[in-house]
Amino acid sequence: MSADELGHVGSTLGERAVFGFWVFLMSDAVIFALLFATYGSLLDATAGGPTPAALFRIGDSLIETWLLLSSSFTFGMASIAMKYGNARENVGPLLAWSAVTVVLGLSFTGMELHDALTLFQQGAYPSRSGYLSVLFALVPFHGLHVVGGSIWLIVVMVQLLTFGRDVRVNMNMLRLGLFWHFLGIVWVAIFSVVYLQGLIR
Repeated sequence: MSADELGHVGSTLGERAVFGFWVFLMSDAVIFALLFATYGSLLDATAGGPTPAALFRIGDSLIETWLLLSSSFTFGMASIAMKYGNARENVGPLLAWSAVTVVLGLSFTGMELHDALTLFQQGAYPSRSGYLSVLFALVPFHGLHVVGGSIWLIVVMVQLLTFGRDVRVNMNMLRLGLFWHFLGIVWVAIFSVVYLQGLIR
């Protein structure tokens, strides 16, 4: 098989891999959409327990939003470093931006964990009401995605150190970029629907 034929096969496999990942993201979006719909339908089902206005502190959620959106920016810078790097072995800028992204992502999840513990201290348990049960389904589900994405990015960083910028690592970064920016979009929706709306309820 010639070099051109090998390149065509690699391109075809790459397109299939990206398409398959888009299918995964769309199925994940459906799950989030169902959680948002359930949240909306149970917004008033507090059973006499804490209401959204009594639970949320907008300052914390603004910081979390800044952290996650900043991580999308740093991931974008990592993608630029991957695309326009001048040498296969020169992975320093790509690793640096990836490391900053991991730190921001884990800082975000750390704040989310702190928020959850604060809710527990206020007696806001998932079993307390229908509203709290869906709240603890929606927000931590997103947080688990961010943790998973952070671990995935750490694995890719190890691959960069081991293999350099080869086709497999580039493909992993491409798919992870789609996933990471998707999480940023979902968080903007959560911030708007859960936290901003909670201020007036």
